[in-house]
Amino acid sequence: MQKDESNLRDRTKTFAVRIVRMFSALPKTTEAQVLGKQLLRSGTSVGANYREAFRARSKAEFVAKCGDSLRELEESAYWLELLEEAGIVSAEKLAPLRQECKELTAIFVTIVKRAKNE
Repeated sequence: MQKDESNLRDRTKTFAVRIVRMFSALPKTTEAQVLGKQLLRSGTSVGANYREAFRARSKAEFVAKCGDSLRELEESAYWLELLEEAGIVSAEKLAPLRQECKELTAIFVTIVKRAKNE
């Protein structure tokens, strides 16, 4: 395993843990829990899909699984935006998670583009 691959595995797992912790701190209102559960699902799927990609049997499977990670990141960004815009969590508290989501998205876009061009 290359260093970059190991770092991304760790980074996506850390992202998932941060999502879990943020979900645990959400208010127990119906709205917060519904949005939070959606985020919990998508945010924790990013790393799981990347791990599957890492074990892909073909380039096409690798690209597809990384694409799945990218879709989960886009969905996570959406739920984070809703939590903020609905006034459930402050922009200040969500800023670090939203930034990590943006950075991971950029990384996965690059991975998918490079893999398709190889």
